[in-house]
Amino acid sequence: MLRVLFVYTALALGANTAMADVPAAQAVQAGDMRKLAFEEAKPLPAADLLTLEDEVQALPAGKWTVLNFWATWCPPCRKEMPSLDRLQAARPDLAVVTVATGRNPVPKIRQFFAEQSVTHVTALRDPDQALARKVGVIGLPVTLILNPEGQIVGRLTGDAEWDSPDALAVLDALSR
Repeated sequence: MLRVLFVYTALALGANTAMADVPAAQAVQAGDMRKLAFEEAKPLPAADLLTLEDEVQALPAGKWTVLNFWATWCPPCRKEMPSLDRLQAARPDLAVVTVATGRNPVPKIRQFFAEQSVTHVTALRDPDQALARKVGVIGLPVTLILNPEGQIVGRLTGDAEWDSPDALAVLDALSR
């Protein structure tokens, strides 16, 4: 009986650690980050994401991840991309991963990244929109916040300045 109680307690504490930081993050939400909706931690569905070289690549594990769904033809996506790149440069403790979803020719992705000097983010593709569909991406851009366990804990629909003081305050509160 004691063993069952110990396992139950450990599981309950482990399940709640992902949400433990959300109240602190909600308390500092301002600016673009008011659009960030927090949700109960749930696993990110499995789907193959491809590099720009057509290799399957897993998402980073063990760190907070800013997972941004975008497209080369999407003006708000293009507007926010430099701020995602600056966020990754400023916060190497986070993983900033961009996922070009749908029809996004690799040469167009490379051209846009070169024109905007985007060099710090991880650039992946979801050409069949498999992951985008599974997580309910209807319009673009959509950014998911993943905890170190790879669970979705937040969603922001629309563009944002991800390196703004407001965004940094929310991300700092989450990662404490």
